[in-house]
Amino acid sequence: MTLRGSRVPGTTTDQRLLDSRGPSDWLHTDPWRVMRIQSEFVEGFGALAELGPAVSVFGSARTKPGTPFYELATHVGRRLVEEGYAVITGGGPGAMEAANKGAREAGGASVGLGIELPFEQGLNEHVNLGVNFRYFFARKTMFVKYAQGFIVLPGGFGTLDELFEAVTLVQTQKVTSFPIVLMGTDYWGGLFDWLRGTVLEAGTVSQKDVDLLHLTDDVDEAVLLVTVAEDHVPPKHPE
Repeated sequence: MTLRGSRVPGTTTDQRLLDSRGPSDWLHTDPWRVMRIQSEFVEGFGALAELGPAVSVFGSARTKPGTPFYELATHVGRRLVEEGYAVITGGGPGAMEAANKGAREAGGASVGLGIELPFEQGLNEHVNLGVNFRYFFARKTMFVKYAQGFIVLPGGFGTLDELFEAVTLVQTQKVTSFPIVLMGTDYWGGLFDWLRGTVLEAGTVSQKDVDLLHLTDDVDEAVLLVTVAEDHVPPKHPE
């Protein structure tokens, strides 16, 4: 960057760095945020690089212990570990906690990728490998980069956001051989009806796009869908 005339600052960068008497506003400016974003990617890559086969499990933070959805999530976490997978969740309460609980109790890797929110802080107690993020986009990269597929439990806006981002990445071939399984036919059935009816008939998606999603109530079937897909993953090209 070149600065001339009145744009030349009255102090040097070294001066501002070494002068402890100045304001700390620079800590919150965009250039410094770039460094924070970079550090989140570096930390996430370092923590998860040797994780091994994994599946990201999404679901509502509002799912209560003892409810059918909580028990379903616990079963999903347990079965994934029994099949040799690590379990990655958002690290929060509800369905995320349940999936982490199932994974931990089965003796597997129970990963939590937390996010800084005003109403939800910290990782649940069942996480045995956790990373906290400030930025959603850095966190979402980890969900996709280190997983062989998604299992999506009943959830709200956050779950829908993660679901449709994953579908978009597969649809646009940003990721390949990436199964997406929704669990809960009663819960997700209306969404499937809308996609197969209104959306498909309007021509805004194709049948091939809709077929990227799998719907089931059976945990073993969900795990099998992920396992079969992984067996057909093509080798990655060097970056």
